[in-house]
Amino acid sequence: MSQEEKKAVKTLHGNQYLQRTLTESAWGATRKKDSYLKGKYHKLASRRGKKKALVAIGHKIIVAAYFIIKNKEEYKEPVRRDDPMSKQLIAKSFLKRIKELGFIIEENHLVPAL
Repeated sequence: MSQEEKKAVKTLHGNQYLQRTLTESAWGATRKKDSYLKGKYHKLASRRGKKKALVAIGHKIIVAAYFIIKNKEEYKEPVRRDDPMSKQLIAKSFLKRIKELGFIIEENHLVPAL
C-alpha cells in the first residue's frame, strides 16, 4: 500500500445530528459550480460510490471547520489542478476507452485547443 492510499474504515457511532448535518452539507458542497469539493466528490464517487464519497466530503468539511476554528482564519478553497499534464492523461484515457469500444483512431498525437 502506498503512502497516499488509506485503508477503508467504518464510521464511528458519533453524534447522529452532526452526521446528518455533514451529509446535507456535503450534498450542498457537491452542487457548487467549479468547487474543489465537487471535483473531489466526482473523483471519489467514480471509484468508491456515491454514499462513501459523501461521507468523505463530509469529513473534509469537518476537518476544514476544525482548522478554521483552531487557527482563527478564513476558509481558503484548495486550488484545483487543471494543469496541461492532467488534461493530457484524461485525453489519453478517453482515447484508450474509445479504442476498447471498437472505434478506430487514425492520429496518435493530441493537440490542445486554444
